[in-house]
Amino acid sequence: MFMKAAFLKEIGKDLVVENFTIAEPESEQVTIEQDITGICYRDILEKEGFFPRMKPPIIPGHEISGIIRKVGADVKEFRIGERVSSLIYEPCGFCEQCVSGHENLCPRKKTYGENINGSYTKYVNVSQRSLVRVPDGVSRELASIAACVTGMVYHALDTVGEGGYGTRVVITGAGGGVGSHAIQVAKAIGAQVIAATSSKWKEETLYKLGADFVINSSEGFDKEVKKIWPDGSQIVLENTGNATFASSLRSLAFGGRVVVIGNLEPTPVPLPLGMIILKGNRVEGTISSTRNDLRKALDLSKKGLVKEVKHDERNLEEVNQAFEDIKQRKNIGRIMLKL
Repeated sequence: MFMKAAFLKEIGKDLVVENFTIAEPESEQVTIEQDITGICYRDILEKEGFFPRMKPPIIPGHEISGIIRKVGADVKEFRIGERVSSLIYEPCGFCEQCVSGHENLCPRKKTYGENINGSYTKYVNVSQRSLVRVPDGVSRELASIAACVTGMVYHALDTVGEGGYGTRVVITGAGGGVGSHAIQVAKAIGAQVIAATSSKWKEETLYKLGADFVINSSEGFDKEVKKIWPDGSQIVLENTGNATFASSLRSLAFGGRVVVIGNLEPTPVPLPLGMIILKGNRVEGTISSTRNDLRKALDLSKKGLVKEVKHDERNLEEVNQAFEDIKQRKNIGRIMLKL
């Protein structure tokens, strides 16, 4: 199959769009035809060299969903013509993490767009171990971001954060592609939500998405959280990292936890161990989603509990400008690429 693809040829350089011929799927792979894919901030960090496993030249992107057009010889679970959504990685399928349902922690996994070709192209080869079927009634946008965004957030709030009905949740970076959907996932599980954003122009939209309160995160926000919830937050979903981490930690209730999803500026943060010890707090990392999380995320979308927040769609040739717009926080929700 002959098509266009966006390639990262060299770390730190703009992506280059050029013609590409995809190989036939390997024995346990399928070839998926995509209409769109999402741009994740991780793609930008990979381009800038913060992921040492990145191996240019490579096709970036990991938000994959579409119709199966070809299947490898050993693919038994899926058929040509089925609509599927993919994890952002290919798990090995055999290690203790994979067989116990924690494949997001697989030490041998390969990540699409990082060390195997990803989604910035019309057709992509994907392992059958990465896939789940997309139920009827789920938009193409929500199917595309189900693993990287809604499934990841569900995993962070439910599995890692142990959240549920009535849990007090603060979401940082609430106006971005992850945060805008995290508000909806948190409300779907019954949580109370404070949305923290540094972009005042996004506040009205965040209320419309279901946030109970919206606060400004530009110069610290822990005192604002304590004004609303005197006992503090039980979970902070940390989407931005360095810029908000100190306030996130100080906004916690006794026994509260910061669940770290994102880190937009990959630099170290101070960690006040005394406060963590004396308040019984936890700081936990969370990575991606499992196939079970992906199914649950798609079910939330099917039920209408989560709707896509799409800033706009761009042509593949506009990918570098899209990266820059995201870095400048000009978007609310996901920027998608038309393929």
